[in-house]
Amino acid sequence: MSETIIIDTDPGQDDAVAILLAVAACEQLALACVTTVAGNVPVAQTTANALRVLDLAGRADIPVYRGAERPLIVALETAEFVCGPDGLDGSGLPPPSREADAGHAVDAIIRRLRAAADGLTLCPLGPLTNLALAFRLAPDILPKIRRIVLMGGAIGLGNITPAAEFNMHVDPHAAAIVFDCGRPIIMMGLGVTLKAIATHEQIAGFATLGTAAGRSIHGMLTRPRPGSLGTVGHPMHDPCVIAYLLWPELFSGRDCHVAIATEDGPMRGRTTIDWNGRLKRPANAHVIAEVEAHELFERVTRLIATLP
Repeated sequence: MSETIIIDTDPGQDDAVAILLAVAACEQLALACVTTVAGNVPVAQTTANALRVLDLAGRADIPVYRGAERPLIVALETAEFVCGPDGLDGSGLPPPSREADAGHAVDAIIRRLRAAADGLTLCPLGPLTNLALAFRLAPDILPKIRRIVLMGGAIGLGNITPAAEFNMHVDPHAAAIVFDCGRPIIMMGLGVTLKAIATHEQIAGFATLGTAAGRSIHGMLTRPRPGSLGTVGHPMHDPCVIAYLLWPELFSGRDCHVAIATEDGPMRGRTTIDWNGRLKRPANAHVIAEVEAHELFERVTRLIATLP
C-alpha cells in the first residue's frame, strides 16, 4: 500500500531532488500536494521552483500551494549564497507552466488532513512555519498525522551558525511548536545528512541517464558551492526524508528528546538532542544518525532514471 504524503518545501536544489524522488516513487508514495514556505529564497520563488520541478517531472497535475512569507516571529533569512539567486542554480529549468493553486498552504494542509480517512505523512524540507501555523489554527488535525519526517537540526555543529542548522535557525519558534506536537517525528539532521554523500561518480551517473531530470540534477549537484562541503561528493540533505520512507533499513538512530533554542543570539535554532537520555525527559523524536550512503544513491539513481 502506498503512503500518502505532503511535501512542505523551500526549493533549493536538495529539495528539488527530494520532490523528484517522491514523484518517481509513485508506487510507494502518493504525493497529495506540495506546499511552499520562505526559506532558501523568498516564498514567491520557492513556489515557482516547486512548479518548475513538477513540470520537469511531467506532473503538472500535482497541486502546489503557496505558504508562509516569513517566520512566526523573527525576520526572514534566506540562503541565496548557497543555492543561487533563484534557488535552483544549475538546474537549467524554464519558468513554470502554471500558477500555484488557489488558497494558502496552511489551509491546504488543514483541509487535506481533515479529509484523510487514514491520515497523512508530513514531509517538511524547509523551515517549519506552515506546519506550526496549521497545528495552532487547527489542533484537531494532529491525530490525522501518521508521522512527520523532517530535515532539520543537528547533533553537532550547525551549517548557518556554529550552533544551528538552517531550517531550525530560520524559524525556531515554529520548530519548537512542531517538536511539541505529540505526533511521531523522524528527524534527519546534519548528523546523518552530511554522511549522505553522493560521490562524484554517482553524480556523473545522473548525466548519463539521457533524461531531462538526470541532466537537471547533474547541473544542480555540480554547480559551484561555497565552503568545503562536498569535496568528496555532494551531501544530499532533503532527499534523505523521502529515502527514509522508501528504504528505512538504510538508516539507523534512536529515540531522543529534542529541544529547540528560541532565544535571540548565537544559540538561536540550536537543537539540543539528549542522545544519552541524561535529562530523563520523554523522547519526542526518532533522531537518525547513520545512513548507508552508497546504497542509498544507487537506489535514488535507479528511481530517478524512470522520470522523463
